Amino acid sequence: QVQLVESGGGLAQPGGSLRLSCAASGFTFRRYAMTWARQVPGKVLEWVSGIYGDGTDAYYADSVKGRFTISRDNANDTLYLQMNSLKPEDTALYYCGKGRSFYSIRDTVDWGKGTQVTVSS
Repeated sequence: QVQLVESGGGLAQPGGSLRLSCAASGFTFRRYAMTWARQVPGKVLEWVSGIYGDGTDAYYADSVKGRFTISRDNANDTLYLQMNSLKPEDTALYYCGKGRSFYSIRDTVDWGKGTQVTVSS
């Protein structure tokens, strides 16, 4: 059974940083692309970033490009999102997702329960 457990959210000041983690279990982690997405209440889920199964390629939404970095540790089945230069508009519930296949950064089949990120002074 696929399990994805996000952590690392919290309150940050504008311009600050947070690092999200996602602990994965129940599948062969290195064989699947992984994704981060976020959602604000009342709005649609926004794709943030995706990374291939081997970590060789990563992609970002324009809204976070240059500020966020996705990475993965395939030895420890963990996905990360380093968030720098945070803005109030980054406030959202952040979800970790498992792709359908090795390259599926936009086709996500399982999601975690999310971790809240709030950016405010």
